[in-house]
Amino acid sequence: MRTGRDLELVHLTKRYGDTVAVRDVNHVFLGGSYVCLLGPSGCGKSSTLRMIAGHESITEGSILLEGQDIGALSPAQRGTAMMFQNYALFPHLSVRDNVAFSLRMKGVARAERHAAADEMLALVDMGHLADRMPAQLSGGQQQRVALARALVTRPRVLLLDEPLSALDPFLRVRVRGELKRLQRELGITFVHVTHGQDEALALADEIVLMNDAVIEQAGPPREIFATPRTEFVARFMGGHNVLALNGHRYALRADDVRLGTDGPEASVRSVEYQGAHVAVTATMGSDEILAHLPEAEFFANPKSPGDAVRLTWDEGRLHRLQA
Repeated sequence: MRTGRDLELVHLTKRYGDTVAVRDVNHVFLGGSYVCLLGPSGCGKSSTLRMIAGHESITEGSILLEGQDIGALSPAQRGTAMMFQNYALFPHLSVRDNVAFSLRMKGVARAERHAAADEMLALVDMGHLADRMPAQLSGGQQQRVALARALVTRPRVLLLDEPLSALDPFLRVRVRGELKRLQRELGITFVHVTHGQDEALALADEIVLMNDAVIEQAGPPREIFATPRTEFVARFMGGHNVLALNGHRYALRADDVRLGTDGPEASVRSVEYQGAHVAVTATMGSDEILAHLPEAEFFANPKSPGDAVRLTWDEGRLHRLQA
């Protein structure tokens, strides 16, 4: 449902010389939603984000925010804020002054901007470190300061360029939970660029999956994962097999494949223990089939590379892909 607070891309194109980075993209980001722009390196997701932010010029098309064309406005006039991948904190300014910097540039009085900065720092649980310098902070703490600095101007849209990439895996999981909490509390649109499928599945209300300068598929995370439209989507999201049957291509989830006593014969190529399940890859003719087997099921009858197995699945679980 359109909300009136939507961000809309209309025939958006970006060229760098003869290279097309974004090709005639049309999409509506619903106001107040958490959207992940997902895709491999070079697919056009970062160029799209930077055009929304105003840090890249638009070659063709329009960007509308709440019905207003913002394409010709400066970054500061758009009602958007950008949180950069490297955080870009000023090393000579305290945490409080880093957060308040954009308000200082707008001529906001010192007491007022510091009050606004302290409010944002409290929101990200960093108020107790307001007087520290960036060099005295951990990577996760710097990330929170950068987030507070982006939010202090009260943007209508927050743009995040791979904000978790510099964090270790444990901290990444914790911080993404904080991002989701903040987005829900603030009720503003978050557009988050990532190449991590798990990150997008965990965070997004909508995933916009890009490939080769266009949107390959967009929708809720469960829809993207369970019903991929194309072979690219099935393979990129992971956890799927792509099978050629009767002149068509189908996706089959790895957790729908079982080892049985009948069915096609295959040879185990690799076995990987992954905690709750065991990933078994088997070769069947010229195809490789991935099976995610429940841990208890696998260890009741374990297999090793080179073992002969028979693979089974419910034909009703095959999902036909577009040509």
